[in-house]
Amino acid sequence: MEGLSGTKVELENGSVAWWPCHLGTGSEIGANCSIGALSHIGRFVLIGDNCRLQGGCYISDESVLDDDVFIGPNATILNDRHPPSKGMWSPVEIGRGAVIGGGATVVAGITIGERAVLAAGATATTSIPAGEVWGGVPAKFLMSREQYESGRGNNG
Repeated sequence: MEGLSGTKVELENGSVAWWPCHLGTGSEIGANCSIGALSHIGRFVLIGDNCRLQGGCYISDESVLDDDVFIGPNATILNDRHPPSKGMWSPVEIGRGAVIGGGATVVAGITIGERAVLAAGATATTSIPAGEVWGGVPAKFLMSREQYESGRGNNG
């Protein structure tokens, strides 16, 4: 069988989305972003420049992602602490250069600080300060971003 692949959809400012995906009404996508197939971007989401959202991620209505954010595959950003809230959202804010690992969950109303990292599979139930790496369920402090970067070697 020959492989199946999505269709690359050119957006404004050099950004792309891989079909099939959902881009909600009123959302704004910055320059040079990539949104993976099967992703769901809710309504009125603000995504900064140079963001990479991997396939299958779910970004709830009114979330805010600053520039240079990376969201791993199947990560979930929630906006409702006590569903169903009937439109009384608690949006998430993700700071510049932050990383949300694959399969991670960020609960409603949380702020992920600039250059913070939430490890793959982790659940952030409290805000994560800038420059810190957290992991686990619920997520707890693991190390500084500098320690994380030194462990990456020449991978990036």
